[in-house]
Formats: sequence, structure tokens, C-alpha cells
Amino acid sequence: MKNIIYLSLLFLGILYSCGDSNGPIEDNPDTDLVENFKIHGVVEGSSNTKIYLEALSNEGTIPVADCQTDDNGNFEMIGNVPGMGIYQLRLGESNEKIIPVTLLPKDNVELKANYNDYQKTPKFSGTEWGEVLSEYMNQFNTFAIAQEKLAKIQGTVSEEELMKRFFAIKKPLEDFCRKNMKSMPSNPANIILSSTLTPSMGFKDWDPSNLTILKNVGEAFTKRYKDSPIAATISNQMFQLESAYNEFQEFNSGNKMAPNIELKSPEGKVISLSSLKGNVVLIDFWASWCAPCRKEMPNVVKLYNQYKDKGFTVYSVSLDEDPKAWKEAIKADGMTWPNHVSDLSGWKSPMPQLYGFQGIPYTVLVDKDGKILETGLRGKSLEQKLKELFSK
Repeated sequence: MKNIIYLSLLFLGILYSCGDSNGPIEDNPDTDLVENFKIHGVVEGSSNTKIYLEALSNEGTIPVADCQTDDNGNFEMIGNVPGMGIYQLRLGESNEKIIPVTLLPKDNVELKANYNDYQKTPKFSGTEWGEVLSEYMNQFNTFAIAQEKLAKIQGTVSEEELMKRFFAIKKPLEDFCRKNMKSMPSNPANIILSSTLTPSMGFKDWDPSNLTILKNVGEAFTKRYKDSPIAATISNQMFQLESAYNEFQEFNSGNKMAPNIELKSPEGKVISLSSLKGNVVLIDFWASWCAPCRKEMPNVVKLYNQYKDKGFTVYSVSLDEDPKAWKEAIKADGMTWPNHVSDLSGWKSPMPQLYGFQGIPYTVLVDKDGKILETGLRGKSLEQKLKELFSK
């Protein structure tokens, strides 16, 4: 695993943002906005502290309303929202204490929270999304604590074991989201729950049944909130997710030809992937600055030396920008195969789009005819696959 993934609720502002059209109506002296929501309650331990309601958009956070707690932490906030959307309640002046909310016009929301655990165990009531979101935040907090413990053993267990434990601690959270999204597909809280069912580390270990649930949510939102820009955005996100999954399936079907690559070596010679037909080729996308790539490299070197005389080679595609760092890493890591290429464009390279990856290291195993056998193989899984291929 490249690193332990810490899921962030705040990324929803990007994933589901709708630009200014979905933000709150800005203050205008010529416009008389009707107050259409209220949030009230208590944040214990937060004497005389400001609470801000902010909309999330492509342009960042947009102020909607604010208030201040009294000596006992009680507060009441009223304001106007233009429609269903993703907002956040920020406590205090920093960004450390933030709760996501999926407000609807006419919502009368009660919040009970504690200053120290504000973003971990809030309790909402008075709205259809309150109970679901409260339980989600509680489950997410349990998951986050387990992740912190898992992070401490990173490097002491194998990559495969780390992944196994990661998916095990995430399963209760995923099960909760699946159950609630299936039973209440149009619930506004699903804007937040859906982030747990989208693939955070690619499609390889992702449950494809999630796609059906996510599509049903998208369709329910489009039907219930037909005039809402965010509903259209969510529906479009689900379409993109389905397209990406279908492309992943095609890539791993055994019938997909690997797109050809023609890039220059450190010496300036053009080396094409197609020139390596007749060999089993591991296309290895990496970079000198990528610690997980460098950590995996001894395994790739070992397997290259083990199978190079049996028709196996490596085609290393670097996402470096610094040619000196690229060359030094090749030498330092003992990458003795001759097929090293790069356009020295970093993430601006067309390679991530061409091969559909968002993180490195990323591998594509290609057979002697140039067909893709499998993607994302590393460590023991790569070793086992090569053993199968060359023991036939």
C-alpha cells in the first residue's frame, strides 16, 4: 500500500462542488433573503466561541451564516440556503474542528456536541439526515482510530498484510454506508456516505456491488432534487465512476492491448514499448522521489534477475522532472535493465491518463503479444504471477 489512506470529509467540497451556482446567495442590499433554516443546540465546553456555516465550492468555502455560543455553549444560527447541498460547520477560527452537514431548506437542526470531540461524535436531530450522519461520524471516528494504530505498524508487516488489515477495519464503515444508502437512496446524508464506497486506492480490491448502490443514489438525487446543480454533479460523478470501472475491467480482461509508449531514455534514445514484443513485460510507472516506488524496487530487481533469461523484462516509465535525480536513482537501485524512459514532465505527462492511474508505483504486466495480463501487481502478488507464467 503506497501509504495508509486517511479519508477526509473535506474532499467532498471538491468531489461534489458545483461552483458558485450551488453556493449560498450572496448578501445584497437589494435582495431580501428569507430565512429558511435554523441550526441550534449546545457545544459543551465552548463558551463564547464563534460557529461558522460555510458552503463548499470550486472556489473554496463561502460564508453562509455565523453565530456565537453563550457562556454555557448554547447557540442558535439562522440563515438562507438556496437548496440541498454540502456545507460545513466550523467551530472557532482554525480548520481543526469541522463537521459536514447536508442542509435542506426548511431544516430545523439540533446539534449536541462536545468541544474536545466536536468533529468526532456530534449528534444531530430534527432532520431526516441527522441520525444517519451522526452514526456515520461515530463509525468514521472508530475507523480513524483504527487507522492510526495501523499506521504505527507500517513497515513492520508485509504490504499484503497491511492491505488485509486496512480493508478489515474499513468493512464496518462500508457495511453501514451500504445498508443506509440502499434503504434511503435520496437521503441528503448520502452525499457524505458515498465517499466511503468510492474506490480510494483503485479498483483492484474494490467491491463492484458498490457501483449499483452509488448509481441508485445518483438516480434518486436527480429525481428528488431535479433543479439542484449538486444532484446533476453527483449523477455525473457516478457516470464517470462507471466508465472508469468498465475501462479497468477491459484493461484486466486479457484482451486489451497495452497502449504503445514511445519515450526517450536517459541517453536520449527513443525506446518504444512495442519494440519489446516477444517478451513478458512489466511496465513500471515510478519516480525517484516516490518512497514506496523505491521501497518496491529491490523486489523488481530480484524478479528481473530471476526471469530475464526466460523472456522477461522491465519497461520503467519515470514521472520524474529532474533528469539528474532520475539517473542517480536508476544507478543507486541497481535497475540494470535497459528500458528506462521518461518525458520528464512529472504528473503533467500523458501517461497517467493513457494508462488510467492516479498514484505510483503502478504496474502493468503485458504478455508476449502485447496484451495486458494484469495491473497493480507488486510484492508477493507480482512474484506469484511471474512464477505461474514461467513455470508453464
